[in-house]
Amino acid sequence: MNKKNNIINTNKKASFSYQLSDFFTCGIQLKGSEIKSIRMNQVNISESYCIIEGNEVWVKNMDIARYKFCTDDKYNPKKTRKLLLKKIEIKKINKNLNEKGMSLIPTKLFINETGLAKLEIAIGKGKKIYDKRESIKKADAQREMQRKKREK
Repeated sequence: MNKKNNIINTNKKASFSYQLSDFFTCGIQLKGSEIKSIRMNQVNISESYCIIEGNEVWVKNMDIARYKFCTDDKYNPKKTRKLLLKKIEIKKINKNLNEKGMSLIPTKLFINETGLAKLEIAIGKGKKIYDKRESIKKADAQREMQRKKREK
């Protein structure tokens, strides 16, 4: 396997809808067939979100498609999966989430150099509608400047 992180899926809605601040990389507790589906890019994290219950972090609504050779008839692709973090990181996340309007959002799913599936999560505050419009205007201005550079 190559030395670089193999990015499987990114959550493009996260950077548009939230102002992201602190990033954490965590493992995911998976079944054998789920990791095979992830390696085949059959996963979607755009509608997923994270919660803290007790001293554990869980990701909900992460859609991992059923592996085609899986024999489990009762497979639920959107089940809640446990995220593997250190206690210090969980306390830091919990402290930041106690502020009003803060959320825990998955931003990127990748396979690291040892072949393990990792999820990058971020603490974010939801943007208002005018903030989203401002982001669109900035992106359009950047695109216009790049286009003019290429024309020269």
